[in-house]
Amino acid sequence: MIEPRGNPDLVGHEEQARALEQAARSGRLHHAWLIAGPPGIGKATLAWRFARWLLAGLPKSEPPLFVDPASAVFRRVAADTHADCFTLEPGTGDRGTKRVLRVEDARDAVRFLTQTAAEGGWRVVVMDEAERADQAAVQNTLLKTLEEPPPRTVLLLVCSAPQRLLPTIRSRCRRLDLNPLPDEAMETLLARLLPDSGRTDRARLAALAQGSPGRAVALAEAGGIELQAMVEKSLSALEKGEAPRDHALADRLAMDRTGGAFGIFFSLLRGAIASALGEAARGRAAPAWLARHPLAVWASLWDRLGTLADDTERLNLDRKQAVLTGLTWLARP
Repeated sequence: MIEPRGNPDLVGHEEQARALEQAARSGRLHHAWLIAGPPGIGKATLAWRFARWLLAGLPKSEPPLFVDPASAVFRRVAADTHADCFTLEPGTGDRGTKRVLRVEDARDAVRFLTQTAAEGGWRVVVMDEAERADQAAVQNTLLKTLEEPPPRTVLLLVCSAPQRLLPTIRSRCRRLDLNPLPDEAMETLLARLLPDSGRTDRARLAALAQGSPGRAVALAEAGGIELQAMVEKSLSALEKGEAPRDHALADRLAMDRTGGAFGIFFSLLRGAIASALGEAARGRAAPAWLARHPLAVWASLWDRLGTLADDTERLNLDRKQAVLTGLTWLARP
């Protein structure tokens, strides 16, 4: 899958792309944008597309915000060598923590924005996975720039969980929400991204991904169909009063070198719980395992499982123990 900063294509989200184009052409472009939506639906792709287009001098184009991949601006942004473009993204932190936005990187971004544009145009910072700036120090470092932005600068915050940002950050950004792709767009895009997968598997991945092509690809790479079967097996065990402490499953997730399977398993597990709660709330038939706990308990479990998975990844904790702990919570009266 092409990295967002080098991806010339934007599938869907044309309305949002035109909103950015119109704002820039109006001469009153807001200095900070919060591009929000579920993971993997194209938020970073849109942010980089807009950044390239600004740096290219707002060329007239169709589709909106298009810049020729053969152009020097496109190539330099894709290679992260454009003098007026800065990337702020999660890196490895101290004491073994992983994938956090660091204070020192935020300070570098602020210094970058205060400098004169090398090419006389805009200066752009793309802050990817802004939800990982969970330290108040990181967000407060950016706050002064948001309050008093230098002229002809734009900060693009790409975020899957805007609620994790400080209210003062959110209030100073213009928000642009991206929606999941429709089924037809997903089918077309996954045929291109996953040509080796059968049509049936692509349809199952699309259903699990809920309109997110990036998530569908991540599911395919991590064995998402198999992981979904594991989720269903774990939940079905509750119908029989069994405790789903599956050591083989825990070992399989802990030994995954990429770590992707661990996060996807918890995401699919929470997705199954959320779906069942939604069905029950609408008065529809819900899975039998939902009777194991009151609905309020399931809602609490959904939240606790998310925190458990996030903390395990962020603090580099024992994945096997996290899986066994989560499964134990499911069975506990």
